[in-house]
Amino acid sequence: MTARFVEVADRVYVLREPLLDVNVTLVVGDDAALVVDTLSTAGQAAGLVAAARAVTPHPWTIVNTHHHFDHCFGNAVVAGDPARPVYAHEAAAVALRDRPDELRRAAYEEMRADRPELAAELAGTRLLAPTHVVRAETVLDVGGRRVVLRHPGHGHTDADLVVHVPDADVLVAGDLVEQSGPPAFEESYPLQWPDALAEVLRLTTPGTVVVPGHGELVDPEFVRAQHGQLAELSWLIRAGHTGGAPPERVAAEAPFGARAALTAARRGYAELDGAG
Repeated sequence: MTARFVEVADRVYVLREPLLDVNVTLVVGDDAALVVDTLSTAGQAAGLVAAARAVTPHPWTIVNTHHHFDHCFGNAVVAGDPARPVYAHEAAAVALRDRPDELRRAAYEEMRADRPELAAELAGTRLLAPTHVVRAETVLDVGGRRVVLRHPGHGHTDADLVVHVPDADVLVAGDLVEQSGPPAFEESYPLQWPDALAEVLRLTTPGTVVVPGHGELVDPEFVRAQHGQLAELSWLIRAGHTGGAPPERVAAEAPFGARAALTAARRGYAELDGAG
């Protein structure tokens, strides 16, 4: 079944792509729109464009929440020709501009065992680097609606952006918040992630709709619980490192399961050793 956008708040829509359970958000203003994330391949992005055009005829601006393939490899198709503006954190923009072959290779390696057809598509995807960089915060006018792009600090990556739509009380969190699986730590900063998520929580009210990077929509209580787990993980990593425990022992005691926690522990140890 073709994915479509579903309205989750006043003129804010979410499309949930079924293959990797990625969320794309569409914000519609009076004469303009905003698309947050662009999926993995040209084919997925073309479906996204068709779904967005079923909602609005307005021209749109694009935001990438970070530089991982499932959130930005569709940029070229969604931006169109001539390309519409694409916003991202400066580190994500640099990665997409200066290291496209490396990003394609990493995406291929990540997917080739479980999803070889997707991996083959990723290897040949044309990447479009962001045209506008965000360092700390940028405010956009989307057809008369104020939309805030904010970098809350290092967490899932060093380049995470959240997208806040205050008049609809919606917060697009990217992969700083995960619902359909454990957080992904491969490029993460597990010792700093709790602080980044605390910053995200400061943007919420009790009624905020939070759009995670993957999975079902959540509320601030879900985010608060995930923050608590990340804080516990950070504490365990620090304590294990101080006590000379191997990362495997930390992972055995940590939230999110041993596999994800082991990646986090190794990343945290490297940071504490000055190599992260």
